[in-house]
Amino acid sequence: MKKQVAVLGATGSIGKSTIDVLRRHKDIFEATLLSSHTDQAGLLGLAREFPNALLALTGAESGAREIDFFGIQGLLTAIDECGAAIGVNGIAGAAGLVPSIAVLKAGMDLGLANKETLVMAAPLVFALMAEKHSRIIPVDSEHAAIFTLLEAHGKAQVREILLTASGGPFRNHTLEQLKSVNFREALAHPTWSMGPKITIDSATMANKGLEVIEAARLFNLEPEKIKVVVHPQSIVHAMIRCNDGAVYAQMSQPDMRLPLQNALFYPNPGSFSFNNSLDFDALTLTFTKPDKEKFPMLPLAYQVLSAGLLYPTAYNAANEVAVEAFLKERIGFLDIPRIVKSVLDQEWSGQMELEAVLEIDKRARKLAEIYLHNL
Repeated sequence: MKKQVAVLGATGSIGKSTIDVLRRHKDIFEATLLSSHTDQAGLLGLAREFPNALLALTGAESGAREIDFFGIQGLLTAIDECGAAIGVNGIAGAAGLVPSIAVLKAGMDLGLANKETLVMAAPLVFALMAEKHSRIIPVDSEHAAIFTLLEAHGKAQVREILLTASGGPFRNHTLEQLKSVNFREALAHPTWSMGPKITIDSATMANKGLEVIEAARLFNLEPEKIKVVVHPQSIVHAMIRCNDGAVYAQMSQPDMRLPLQNALFYPNPGSFSFNNSLDFDALTLTFTKPDKEKFPMLPLAYQVLSAGLLYPTAYNAANEVAVEAFLKERIGFLDIPRIVKSVLDQEWSGQMELEAVLEIDKRARKLAEIYLHNL
C-alpha cells in the first residue's frame, strides 16, 4: 500500500519540491490532499497529475467546481478527511500554525517547513504530538541537517549546534548601502529559490533568527548552545560540535528536495539522488561571523527567545507586517528591524494557549501597522 501524503501549500516553493519527490516515487507515495492559497490554476494542474487528491483553496470562498474545499475552514476539514500518514506543511508565515495543529490532531506525522509553528506555539504542538503519538520531522534544510546529525551522534554528546546562513544578497553591503536597497535587490537570493517573504527574511537575517528560535524549541536547547555562521556557498547546512571538540557537518548542494525526501521516507533514507555529487577538487567553503549591527533581526531573535512567553509570536507578527510593507515599497529595508524592535518594546506576556497566541499575533500586527504609519 502506498504511503499517503498531504501537501499544504502545494503550489509554493516547498510544495513544488515535495511534488517533485512524489513524482519520482509514484510507486511509493500517493497524494491525498493538495492545497494552495490563491493559485487555482496551479492546483488544477496538479489535480490532473494526482487525480485522487482532495483539493483545497484557502484564499477564496468559491471557485472551480473541481476544487473540493474553500477557505481556511475548508482546508481544516480536508486535512481531517484526507487520511494521509504525513502532512507536509509548506504554508508561509503564521498562517501555517493552525494547519500544523490540524495535521497533528488528525494523527498524521508532520513534515514541518513552516517554522512559525514552533516559533509561535511549540509547547502546544509538542503536547498534541505526544497525545496523538505522531512525529514532527523538520524539513528546513538546517533543521533537517541537525535532526540527522543528532540521530547519528546522540544529543548527549553535543556541546552546541551551528546553523549556517547564506548571508543573503547584502552580506557585503555597508550599513550606508543598506539604506537605499529595494525589494527587487532583496529578492535576488544568491543560492536559494524561495518565496518572496522568506527571501526578504533571508536578506534581513530574520529567517535565521526564526530558525534559531525553532531550533531551540525543536531540539530543547538553551540559546547559548545555538550559534549562527555565515556560509555563502550554502553547501554546509548545519554542524554540531561535540563534547570532545569534534565538529560534524551535513553537506549537500542547496536543494530542498533532499530533506523533503528524507522526511517522507523517515525513518528510512530515500534512495533517489537529486544533486550532482560535491566536487571537492573545486570546492571552496568560507565561514564568517554574522554582522549584528547590519542585521539586527538576528540578535533580536535571541532576545525574544530569552524573554520567552509570547515574545517570539510578536517578533514574527511584526516582521511579517514589516516585510509586506517593504515589498509594497511603503518602507525602506532598515525600517523592518526598527518596526519589529518598536513592537517588542511592549509587554508580550500571556498563557501558552492557542487563543492567546492568536490574540498576541493579532495585537502585534496592529501595533506594527501603527509604527509603520508613524515612520
